[in-house]
Amino acid sequence: MQLARIALVVLDSAGVGDAPDAERWGDVGSNTLGNTARAVGGLDLPVLTSLGLGNITAIEGVPPCDDPLGAWGRLTERSAGKDTMTGHWEMMGLVSERPFPTYPEGFPAEVIAEFERRTGRAVIGNRPASGTVIIEELVEEHLRTGALIVYTSADSVFQVAAHEDVVPVEELYRDCRIAREMLVGEHCVARVIARPFVGEPGLLRRTERRRDFALPPPEQTALDLLRAAGVHTVAVGDVADVFSMHGLDDAIRTGGNAEGAEAIIRLLREGGRGLIFANLNDFDSKFGHRNDPEGYARALAEFDGHLPAMLDALGDDGLLMLTADHGTDPTTPGTDHSRERVPLLATGAGARPVNLGTRDTYADLGATICDLFGAQPPAAGTSFAAELFGGAGA
Repeated sequence: MQLARIALVVLDSAGVGDAPDAERWGDVGSNTLGNTARAVGGLDLPVLTSLGLGNITAIEGVPPCDDPLGAWGRLTERSAGKDTMTGHWEMMGLVSERPFPTYPEGFPAEVIAEFERRTGRAVIGNRPASGTVIIEELVEEHLRTGALIVYTSADSVFQVAAHEDVVPVEELYRDCRIAREMLVGEHCVARVIARPFVGEPGLLRRTERRRDFALPPPEQTALDLLRAAGVHTVAVGDVADVFSMHGLDDAIRTGGNAEGAEAIIRLLREGGRGLIFANLNDFDSKFGHRNDPEGYARALAEFDGHLPAMLDALGDDGLLMLTADHGTDPTTPGTDHSRERVPLLATGAGARPVNLGTRDTYADLGATICDLFGAQPPAAGTSFAAELFGGAGA
């Protein structure tokens, strides 16, 4: 078996429940895929079914498969957190022992005052909120005064929203870079997020020009180790922002799941040796956080429709791995991420139809990818390459 390409695709927020410490995080009963399926009367995902998704957990409409096209299992988060950055970092072997700071009462007055001084604009909002809700609530004041709308969530984020006709996007990015420079030490939030929007009050729409300004990984990750071994690494979607481009050769920014899936297919067809690390964010941002199980189900079906082309583009020497970074159960009263285990599916390049079990950490992904490409293993994680292929290495 000669492995040339691995595509690791993160279905952002597609958790499968059963996290052993869910009670600590207030997430008992959360099961993003299982509860979404129940809420809509069953999912129709023929390709994911054939890959063994129904072998991982009970999902209405997705039965277990007796002869799946690859391996299946579950991953358990070990890090102290349930956010996008923590999950992705752990996949690449960086386990976060302490959670990033969160601000359930909004950011301290001195932080906001300094941000206002440096940007030259007033701030309104400064509280945990759904982005679409707070923008609608404050848009009239924003349009009248030019003040920046700042808000947070249960995650460690400092989000800055502005209408593109009031604050040009490049200025908004500049303001977010200022916030990123400020928010260190005691207030080292995981991500500062620029949230440009357009439209009229009552008909507002956040645009695809969102930009994340994340803390850089404090240590080497599997991405750095792969590059050191001569493996080309390319990010699709939010991955470049999550890692601040550390360990990445190239990045493709996308405007949604469809663009992301098309980019993955294109990269696979181009061939060459390397890792494609993609995040498909619509599940989380458009449907999970908005408590929209019907929309979540449609997004899953749309992704399932892209899978035949993705599998065809793998060829004989490509491997596709599907997983998630956390849950965001759209059926629960809250709108925040949920502490859940996440699915693991692997197919292509002769991958065996085996049960990989419940893994102790997301870091097993990075360890396996490094093993298959002959790179030095990351600090955390255990490779499952031998279980997947009957022997490690490529």
